[in-house]
Amino acid sequence: MHDVTIRRATMNDAAAIASLAGELGYPASEDEMRPRLASQLERVLVAIHDDRVVAWIQLAFVETLESGTFAEITGLVVADALRGRCIGAHLVDAAESWARERGVARIRVRSNIIRAETHCFYERRGYAITKTQHVFDKRLA
Repeated sequence: MHDVTIRRATMNDAAAIASLAGELGYPASEDEMRPRLASQLERVLVAIHDDRVVAWIQLAFVETLESGTFAEITGLVVADALRGRCIGAHLVDAAESWARERGVARIRVRSNIIRAETHCFYERRGYAITKTQHVFDKRLA
């Protein structure tokens, strides 16, 4: 899709980002999204089509003793009605450029086992499955 612009997110994008997060299965209100977004603005890119946010990608720097430093795509969602139009690919390209500009030589993404279409998307982009793991979560009071 050629009429898409990629830019860094702003606080004005909070409602659209929250709505898209809901499409991904993580519902949030604009009020809930605002503080989350405020601390992540430099690491969230949005895709604009027809003057509205239709997709976003979030990135993180990860530094571990065992793996060194890498970038990680921690979230990517494209509006359901616009999937399959290369918007996600443009966002991934922008994320990879973002990482390279910061001197990072490797980028990783984790994807839920149930998202088979997403796995194919990343494999077409040159990503390879390197590990299968369980995620353990614990709520802290």
